[in-house]
Formats: sequence, C-alpha cells, structure tokens
Amino acid sequence: MELANKVIVITGGAGGLGLEMARAMQELDAKVVLIDLDQQRIDQAVELLPGAMGYTANLCDEEQVVAVFNRIARECGSLDALINNAGVTNDGLLLKQREGELTSLALSRFQSVLDVNLTGSFLCGREAAAHMVKSGTKGVIVNISSISRAGNVGQTSYSATKAAVVAMTTTWCKELARYGIRSVAIAPGFVRTDMTASMPPEILSRIEAQIPLNRMAQPAEIASGVVFALQNDYFNGRVLEIDGGLRL
Repeated sequence: MELANKVIVITGGAGGLGLEMARAMQELDAKVVLIDLDQQRIDQAVELLPGAMGYTANLCDEEQVVAVFNRIARECGSLDALINNAGVTNDGLLLKQREGELTSLALSRFQSVLDVNLTGSFLCGREAAAHMVKSGTKGVIVNISSISRAGNVGQTSYSATKAAVVAMTTTWCKELARYGIRSVAIAPGFVRTDMTASMPPEILSRIEAQIPLNRMAQPAEIASGVVFALQNDYFNGRVLEIDGGLRL
C-alpha cells in the first residue's frame, strides 16, 4: 500500500507509540486519524501533528466504537488502514503468598485488561473491516501484540490478550483476504516510553542486560516496522517481532 493520501486510523494515538506511529505516517503523506479516550490528549496530539484528525471513544463500548468509525468514514470519505494500538496493563501475580496469607489476582483487574486490549481490538477491527468492505477498499489491519504473548511473570492478563490478538490476526487474514484486506501483527519488545522511563534505574539496567542489543527500542523503530507492514502488500497473517533479539 502506498501511504500517500491514505486514511490511517490509530487507536491510542494521542501519546507514546501511537503518536510516534502517527508521525511516521504523516512523513509519508498519509492522512492520520487518532482515537483516544481523553479529549485533552487528543487536542495536544493534533497540535503536534498539524492536519491530523482526532476523535474520542471508549473502545470497550460497542456503541461508541460503531459511532466513531461511522463518523470517521463519513468525515474522511474512506478508511484505508487501522492500527489497533490502544492497550493497558494491570500486572499482578496469579497468586501471592506473604506471611502465610494467600491472595489471588482479582477478576476485575484481569477483566480490565481484556476489555481494552482484546475487546477493543476486536470491535475496532470489525468496524474498520466492515467499512473497507462496503467501500471496496483494499485495506490493512495492524494489531499491536507483544513478545509477552509467550507468557511473562506477573502478566496473566496482558500476555493472554497479546496472544489473543495474534490469533485474531491470523483468523482475519484468512477471512478477509477475499476482500483484498490484509491483517498483520507487530510484536514489540521493551520500548523507551514514558512508562518505562518511570521505572527504577536498577530495573531498567536489569532489563537491558537481557536484550542482546543491550538497549530498549526507540519508538521510531517500532513505527518503522508498522510502515513496513502497511507498505508490503505480501506481508499477511504474520507477526513481525521487533525486540532486539529478546525472547521472553
């Protein structure tokens, strides 16, 4: 797909990796559309990316997702690609025993991650695909997974969702190819973001020591992988891992 003048929707696009992806798309003359939960963050992102459009929606709410994609299709005229980037963590051990007392991971904490990472990705993917089919657009859906999909201590919910979005990716690849729609996934490793920057230096050093390249990825390096996935018309149903050689 040539990205110039293509309408590319990025969920969780008002900050972090999403914002960096939006910058990369704009550099290739794409028309960037951001979806986020917070209007103030959207406004700030649009100021940083002149020409970008921003919308607010709770991606866990089916009615809001349907409404925002209808509005995007109406106001932008088309929808060529979706980057399912929005995601959250709520880490915790399945069981924790301290001083003889056993506690377990609360269902509410588990469910809160599934709602955003999995249900949100499903709803946005469904709506984006429907608009592409209706308009005859040969589009692309990019799901952001993680190398944590293989399982990571303290991340029952996050790992489960990131494995699930890969399963959705391969399923959608088989279902949507008949319409000329590709479905792919990107699996980043550890990335230098505001979230990782807030971690204690000793923890960061320990993480980087496990990575063969001895550093975390820069957001732009993940964004360049997304650009590849969009531009390469034969990349389909697969996961592009960008992790510096780290395997969890």
